[in-house]
Amino acid sequence: MAPDISNYPLLAKANFPAELRQIPQDQLPRLSHELRDYLLHCVSQSSGHFASGLGAIELTVALHYVYNTPFDRVIWDVGHQAYPHKILTGRRERMPTIRQLNGLHPFPCREESEYDTLTVGHSSTSISAALGMAIAARAEQKNRKVVAVIGDGAITAGMAFEALNHAGEVRPDMLVILNDNEMSISENVGALNRYFARILSGNFYTSLREGGKKILSGVPPLHELASRAEEHFKGMVTPGTFFEELGFNYIGPIDGHDVLNLVDTIRNMRQLKGPQLLHIVTKKGKGYAPAEKDPIGWHAVSKFDPASQMQPKKAASPSFSNIFGRWLCDMAAQDPQLHAITPAMREGSDLVQFSKTYPERYYDVAIAEQHAVTLAAGLAIEGLKPVVAIYSSFLQRGYDQLIHDVALQNLDVTFAIDRAGLVGADGATHQGAFDLSYLRCIPNLLIMAPSDENECRQMLYTAYQHKGPAAVRYPRGAATGIAPEQTMTELALGQGRVIKQGRDIAILAFGTLLHAAASVADQLGATLVDMRFVKPLDLALLQQLSASHSKFVTLEDNAIAGGAGSGVNEAMAALRLPVQMLNLGLPDQFIRHGSQEQLYAELGLDSAGIEQSIRRHFAL
Repeated sequence: MAPDISNYPLLAKANFPAELRQIPQDQLPRLSHELRDYLLHCVSQSSGHFASGLGAIELTVALHYVYNTPFDRVIWDVGHQAYPHKILTGRRERMPTIRQLNGLHPFPCREESEYDTLTVGHSSTSISAALGMAIAARAEQKNRKVVAVIGDGAITAGMAFEALNHAGEVRPDMLVILNDNEMSISENVGALNRYFARILSGNFYTSLREGGKKILSGVPPLHELASRAEEHFKGMVTPGTFFEELGFNYIGPIDGHDVLNLVDTIRNMRQLKGPQLLHIVTKKGKGYAPAEKDPIGWHAVSKFDPASQMQPKKAASPSFSNIFGRWLCDMAAQDPQLHAITPAMREGSDLVQFSKTYPERYYDVAIAEQHAVTLAAGLAIEGLKPVVAIYSSFLQRGYDQLIHDVALQNLDVTFAIDRAGLVGADGATHQGAFDLSYLRCIPNLLIMAPSDENECRQMLYTAYQHKGPAAVRYPRGAATGIAPEQTMTELALGQGRVIKQGRDIAILAFGTLLHAAASVADQLGATLVDMRFVKPLDLALLQQLSASHSKFVTLEDNAIAGGAGSGVNEAMAALRLPVQMLNLGLPDQFIRHGSQEQLYAELGLDSAGIEQSIRRHFAL
């Protein structure tokens, strides 16, 4: 249920940006306060991304106040910070439904609103998209403005720098706002920087600079002198030399929570020609003390009581990420050659303990998946044993490097692929729906899918001991409750295991859907098999089963197209084994957001759905 809007009198007048722009500018601080409080009470009831949005309140207000959205384009990078944007763009009353089945999308989504100019979920795409829109706006000649908002974490990715470099060459009218919430730069924020931001973005300085360049352009020595003078002047008061060298006019850093100054500065910069970069400094979690103190812990939250200033305790049962984190520390204790790499997912991939215990062997490369994979290749070439901890949907961004820099050279790199299968509330951009399909076609790559905690631990050990590239993919969330054996045992490559012996029907499960299939096997009197290995497949077991079973059912939490089931189909055709096939998995569509349980039920991948599909397909 949405908070009572009567408690937010100014916010009640701003259902859409056009209404926001009717509010007097001197009331924007009060509006920002109401918006922050409204966001706090919405997310505490619905769960979702929290600290980032609190830090972007004033920026969101300023952007929609100055720019004529949706005609002018505002592109949000990643989307964690876009909840205030949703509230101000006609979706305020639906905020309690965010991330829930049939509710608001967790990130900006073009299908949801005309104010969402780019569907996003992964980072560092905003500048590239904004550049494309700015080029189109220049050709359109309707004075459409374009703004990209990118965080200091997201700008670490190579794609962001590629876009900055290109924008400096093409030079369309566009604004990039660097939303910096690193505390180390806070001392640079104050009256002096605010003063110079107004000076450098105002008409007087701009006219002086451009007029001087025009007058002196015919006198090369003087023109060069004037350019150097401008560079030294700006270098004395701003740290933006790097961006200036890329071709951007740099302004800042300024206080990103001073909404009045933000409006003045952005309004000035809106009129400037060419690529502009405004550097603002914000505090993640601003306005809610626990989130300010622990922005990582409050990045995404479950439902909580704002008055308690505490989040509910999570379930004690370990997740697959926890199993990986414990295995990594245990393995590192045995082998000093082990080095761990993650692209900005220390907490999510459970590398916290490893990073503290073995800091000299831990590398957080920031949001740079391509670099993470090729860094591992370099370590492996020199005889070290790299383990890359990465989400399934993030590994997509390092696919070329996985093929060319690791697999092609048959390098000894272990990939621990987290968030495989359906992740739930983060939706289509984050579902780990494709990893088996895009990995299975790569030569030299060993691929395993554990069905429980012990299998996960033993498969990680097997992958690590394997000479060559190996991947273990496992799902998000709580595991099955099976205690893993502390002793690590290398599994025989390409060998599945029969869990339950039945007749006529063989259910071949890849991964944790094995457990949903267990009751189905009981109901149908079917054989249940934990295939374990996606590549290489257990061909001997397939041949053995085909001698006594006329029907095979493959089961996976991956796209059916090109997935593990497709591998079984190919093997059966090659072996010329006359077995009826049914492939169950994710359909050929992007899977929306909702809880994992809801989505698996909706897709027919829970026990009831699996049984129904088998009975219908084989007319049982």
